[in-house]
Amino acid sequence: MTAPLVGVVLVSHSAQVASAVADLAAGLTGGGGDVPVAPAGGGPDGGLGTSSDLIVAAARAVDRGAGVAVLADLGSAVLTVKALLADDELPSGARLVDAPFLEGAVAAVVTASSGADLDAVAAAAADAYTYRKT
Repeated sequence: MTAPLVGVVLVSHSAQVASAVADLAAGLTGGGGDVPVAPAGGGPDGGLGTSSDLIVAAARAVDRGAGVAVLADLGSAVLTVKALLADDELPSGARLVDAPFLEGAVAAVVTASSGADLDAVAAAAADAYTYRKT
């Protein structure tokens, strides 16, 4: 039996953005493990915004006991995740990762697919801040 993989939750103000980034990141694993990644995008009414309920459900869905890396796109998404963590509403081992949303998500999911632990997944996502395009 293989060790459980770190789960990744992508919190965006847009359901479409969260889903697209999750699909892209999962598609770039290069045949790695089946990383549990879940989008948590949009408000409770399906429009733009953030939903505590969607975030909690996504985190629980990807929790396999190895930790959950949570990446958020903008201010209120970050604040919502911080509040959920402070209130112990996310699974034990869940962590908000300070990383750029798209590049960090790809780095997190690809690193998790290799079986890396939560510290390595978080570090890879955070390192995406250093990616240069010129």
